[in-house]
Amino acid sequence: MKLFTRLYVSIALMSCAGMLQAQGTAVAPPQNVAQLSASGAVEVVQDMLAMTLNTTREGSDPTTVQTQLKTALDAALAEARKAALPGQLDVRTGQFSLYPRYGREGKISNWVGSAELVLEGRDFTRISTTAGKIQGMAVAQTSFSLSREQRERVEGEAQALAINRFKARAADVARGFGFSAYTLREIAVNSNDQGGFPRPRMMAMEAKAASDAPVPVEAGRSTVQVTVSGSIQMR
Repeated sequence: MKLFTRLYVSIALMSCAGMLQAQGTAVAPPQNVAQLSASGAVEVVQDMLAMTLNTTREGSDPTTVQTQLKTALDAALAEARKAALPGQLDVRTGQFSLYPRYGREGKISNWVGSAELVLEGRDFTRISTTAGKIQGMAVAQTSFSLSREQRERVEGEAQALAINRFKARAADVARGFGFSAYTLREIAVNSNDQGGFPRPRMMAMEAKAASDAPVPVEAGRSTVQVTVSGSIQMR
């Protein structure tokens, strides 16, 4: 028991001495370290279209309004499913809402409801043609974006550009400070894309109201940007 006590006390004293020594020794800040970043951007045509069709109903009886919306939505779904093709034209329902409208006395005067149908995919012609055939629903919004495959491909190109530019800039910075080489300390890679804004509601509805011909659509472009940032150790 005494031997154990002495051994324990000895270890405790050694630990305290080590802690005091560590506290008395300041950690030297890193030397010859530079922070920098570089970006690579690739512009590409958007290859995904989402077209939202909408219908509204209004009446004094909420059950009647809801039934009317369901009937219109079921008919639209039946028409859209005729042209559905996975990846090219996918069909799904959007928002379905029903809410009261109040009069001046604070009492419910009417019920207003709306239902949405969304057509989306890569086949713009199939989507716009199907939208033109659906009766009882008007195009409320169109938006464009990049498919996952397109995004991954473009991100790879932008990332390669960003990495090459980072390496070139790192070498230039090191040489500028009189060093012949450098090593990487830490790196962060971030990506984003700009584009795919929705078209105005009124423009889309006017195009649909003119006739049952395909709704005219034209994709924009997205710029996918990848930024590489981090620090280097110059040597």
